[in-house]
Amino acid sequence: MTAAPSFAALGVDAALVDALAAAGIESPFPVQALTIPDAVAGRDVCGKAKTGSGKTLAFGLPMLMRTPRAGPSQPLSLVLVPTRELAVQVTEVLVPLAKAIDRRVGAVYGGADLDRQVRRLARGLDVVVATPGRLIDLADRKAVDLSCITTLVVDEADRMADMGFMPQVEWLLRHMTAERQTLLFSATLDSAVDQLVRRYLRDPVFHEIQSRQVTVDEMEHVFVKVHQLDKAKVAAAIAAGAEKTIVFVRTKRGVDRLVADLRDNGVAAAAIHGDLRQGLRERGLADFSSGRLKALVATDVAARGLDIDGIDVVVHYDPPEDHKAYLHRSGRTARAGERGVVVTLVLWDQELAVERVQRRLGLRTELVEVFSNDPRLKDLSSWRSGVHVGAAGGDSAR
Repeated sequence: MTAAPSFAALGVDAALVDALAAAGIESPFPVQALTIPDAVAGRDVCGKAKTGSGKTLAFGLPMLMRTPRAGPSQPLSLVLVPTRELAVQVTEVLVPLAKAIDRRVGAVYGGADLDRQVRRLARGLDVVVATPGRLIDLADRKAVDLSCITTLVVDEADRMADMGFMPQVEWLLRHMTAERQTLLFSATLDSAVDQLVRRYLRDPVFHEIQSRQVTVDEMEHVFVKVHQLDKAKVAAAIAAGAEKTIVFVRTKRGVDRLVADLRDNGVAAAAIHGDLRQGLRERGLADFSSGRLKALVATDVAARGLDIDGIDVVVHYDPPEDHKAYLHRSGRTARAGERGVVVTLVLWDQELAVERVQRRLGLRTELVEVFSNDPRLKDLSSWRSGVHVGAAGGDSAR
């Protein structure tokens, strides 16, 4: 077996290598080993990789190395991300590395104090991590000059397309100089993302990282029939028996209602959706990641881009709209070789829709009726409900 290259062998600056080592990071992930040399050399890079594959260092290390000190309100590098949570996560990774080479990194996103962000830009940021909408607001106010950007990163491009952000992304690109390096990372490279690559990247080198995160055969799939009045108590029983549970609900109001129900049933839980103040979202994420909360309840959009380790159960409180949504939600578990559990709660009038999703996934699974006092809910890792992965599950590997 060939030994993985070191960060130094990939061309990473010695000060950054030392900073990585101080944080306990010695060996690069596959996406980093593939993309860093091309990015350090100044090539445009198009990387196909899932959330959690190590993309932040893959683009962050070369970007920091190629970013000089910037003037007031004139950042030289920009990272575009789809959500506030991802902006915070990326910034937290980059800030200590930037300090090692005397660079300044800051985040701008909606839901936070706009005037404070204007003042921070005026003091000077070399690298800005931003959501598209807030960055457009700042550009309209002349608080940031995009014409100076020499390195652009577009992270989670497919999520931005799904969330309808591509017009804003293209608006921002048109206000930048064409003489820039662009690093684009996405889980898929179809439709709008492919159009972005063809229009705005110059002779890009393509790298694809095969990911095993979202495959149906790595998870225990549980489909249970529940009654409306008992549904929240079933979810509470599942969360109480697990270490970390993320629960997906279709609407913001539904998220808030379920969080209240979980708390009433003795389960510490927090909500994640677009109407919450950013401080509450960040506090909830921090408490859940640290284990102080048992459950995180989220809408699909709010959860995009989140990378949280150790989630052992995913609950589809409201069944997903299609098999792709099922895989995206379910991929929050079954990471790092662990076998996660995915539970779908099904009301009587949702059975046909859920069966269609099962067929698209190649799952032949019985629906088991349960009540909240069912002892099996306390230990879902031992659940056996007659799940079989069939040959029809080809879509799940895409």
